Amino acid sequence: MKLEMICTGEEVLAGQIVDTNAAWFANTLMNKGIECQRRVTVGDRLEDLVAVFKERSLEADIILVNGGLGPTSDDLSSEAMALAMGVALVENIEWRTKLEDWFARNGRVMAESNLKQALLPESALMIDNPVGTACGFAVKLNRAWLFFTPGVPFEFKRMVTEQFIPFIEDRFVASTSVALKKLLTLGNGESALADILEAIPLPDGITLGYRSYMPYIEIKLFARGARAITSLPRIESEIKTLLGNAVVAENVTTLDQEIHNKLVNSGLSLSVAESCTGGMITSGLIAFSGSSSYLHHGLVTYSNEAKVKILGVNPQTLDDYGAVSIATVEEMAKGARNILGSDYGLATSGIAGPEGGTPDKPVGTVAIALATKNGVHSQMLKLPSRSRALVRSLTTAVAYDMLRRELLDEAVIVDYSSFSRFSK
Repeated sequence: MKLEMICTGEEVLAGQIVDTNAAWFANTLMNKGIECQRRVTVGDRLEDLVAVFKERSLEADIILVNGGLGPTSDDLSSEAMALAMGVALVENIEWRTKLEDWFARNGRVMAESNLKQALLPESALMIDNPVGTACGFAVKLNRAWLFFTPGVPFEFKRMVTEQFIPFIEDRFVASTSVALKKLLTLGNGESALADILEAIPLPDGITLGYRSYMPYIEIKLFARGARAITSLPRIESEIKTLLGNAVVAENVTTLDQEIHNKLVNSGLSLSVAESCTGGMITSGLIAFSGSSSYLHHGLVTYSNEAKVKILGVNPQTLDDYGAVSIATVEEMAKGARNILGSDYGLATSGIAGPEGGTPDKPVGTVAIALATKNGVHSQMLKLPSRSRALVRSLTTAVAYDMLRRELLDEAVIVDYSSFSRFSK
């Protein structure tokens, strides 16, 4: 099965909005072992839409078309598909009825332009949209099925999950069995990882891929066929052995998700005190439902006064060692933990830049501490030649990793090849 995607819209083509739908779609299908082999972006021009529908329908088996189903004059997907097929647009009575019912239930007057959303190419299969006013539809042209979805992200994702994936599973038999394994790494560059993993001979049917989204590099192991799938655990084990501490999670995209998965419903609790990360640690965790079961509080204690009055940091510690120091961050972590008697206290302080560095503590110097019931783990890292945003995101990721290792009863302080530590 050859799967492709056509993304429509001038705002997408011109880069005025980032096409998050396309990235989500490709990743979602990849997780099911289905590779998207081509993606085309086209603007809101009728002749261009007609041309690309005709062209790609000669090559692909199934095409997901995203966008252009709204009520305005620049929503042209239905009209373009009808022209490509050489058929008329006809009103779908079922969808018109749903539209009228939806507006009536919500006490709103339906604009005349909304009726356009019930016009589909003749012979099209109407695809229900349970959360919006634009239905989808599917048509067959040449060798391909074209499956149309609205561009609104939450509508699009619902329809892909509930309708598009079952649609292709009903109509296409996978040519071979597939399996995908993802390993999340931290502290190594993409080229460094590739150099290390070149030592592993890959069996036929297994391919290795990389996805960089700092501060992480994701390694993807894709196995095609029963023999390759059988070999997958062995290759995964070899990769983990070679990379050691660099592998920080499996089949998740970020460490905040990994920490959430380990803490939710665990009965354990966490409190956070952040300076240079400015709430990133806490924000990452509360993005997931259920984080209130373990997260006691997150404090952004940016000023020295806040560190003293809220966390109980000794003013003499700040005078003697400075805000960015092992001594200060340890007191911050203990102070955060002690406020509510949490199981863990996590704290950060640093110089994210671009100003504020000194010869002894240049920009990119960060201190991180994890307080537990049995003591405190701390380290001070050097993250030079990185942007303010990357210093903060790296600090957040290392803080998560320290907590992850503590939860697994592993060594909390480890070496990362792409940055170094100050001696304590």
